[in-house]
Amino acid sequence: ACRDTTVTQELLKEGFHRDLLVKVELGEDAGGCAVAARMHLPPGIYVDPYELATLQQHNLTKAVLIPDVIDVEAPEYLARALLLLLFLEPDASCSRCFRAAVPVHARYHRPAEGTEEALVVLESPEVLLCCCHSEILMDVLGQSRARNVLVSEMELLVVA
Repeated sequence: ACRDTTVTQELLKEGFHRDLLVKVELGEDAGGCAVAARMHLPPGIYVDPYELATLQQHNLTKAVLIPDVIDVEAPEYLARALLLLLFLEPDASCSRCFRAAVPVHARYHRPAEGTEEALVVLESPEVLLCCCHSEILMDVLGQSRARNVLVSEMELLVVA
């Protein structure tokens, strides 16, 4: 399951208020698996904790934001990086696929001469996978240690 995992991130919409769509496709059927993306958000973007709480109250997303108190008015150069744990939902059209979207907002950057744009780099997320199927777990355990796959006592797998 982990050997052929594909992770994609896509920013939807334009401007300062966007949606970040994360999609994970595992190498085989993942029925019974839970999938999450552990994402490091740079200071140039943030998730609004109040907006996230509202979405969660309406069961529109499942996520944990660290820290959970964020200055949404701070410019990029005064803000801190954030950690977002985003739980993905199974994709009804594909038994190996999971997806989730979360609203993200760009911060104001310092003025720069000659440009109206600022670059914000979003790193690839770590995929956390918890499966009840022993075949998938054994497939991952059979891989080389160089793949950085970690297994805890709760069968939690990290695909880096």
